[in-house]
Amino acid sequence: MNKREILNFIQNILTEKIQNLQKLIEETRASSNDTKSSMGDKYETGREMLQQEINNLQIQLNGFSNSMNILKNINPVPHQSVGLGSLVETEKGKFFIAVSLGEIVFEKEKIFIISAESPLAKAMHGLKKNDIFSINNVNQAIKNVW
Repeated sequence: MNKREILNFIQNILTEKIQNLQKLIEETRASSNDTKSSMGDKYETGREMLQQEINNLQIQLNGFSNSMNILKNINPVPHQSVGLGSLVETEKGKFFIAVSLGEIVFEKEKIFIISAESPLAKAMHGLKKNDIFSINNVNQAIKNVW
């Protein structure tokens, strides 16, 4: 598996999510401006709810931007032991240790994109091919590390 291609694939997913959130924030701000009127307090409540929605979207946008920065710092060279930027195969599946994104399908294969801070990544950290680790009282062997 080509880690550089996987990284590019993940970056494209995050770029799309960032662009969608930016557009949604702009649309929500525009709709907030549209609600301004002299009709009284009930419109103040509506504007406050829109502002809270903008704040929630901004938090998501910041999270995706931080994830993009983490991805940009990953060097896709092959790894001997598990760490940030490792592609790991276990009996349960393939895991790319980068950011928290969940399951993707890349070249017809499921890969779980997980954060280096996740319990699974921490359990595998520093291990090598054929090492065994335990998570949730289940032992797993590392079949391969790229």
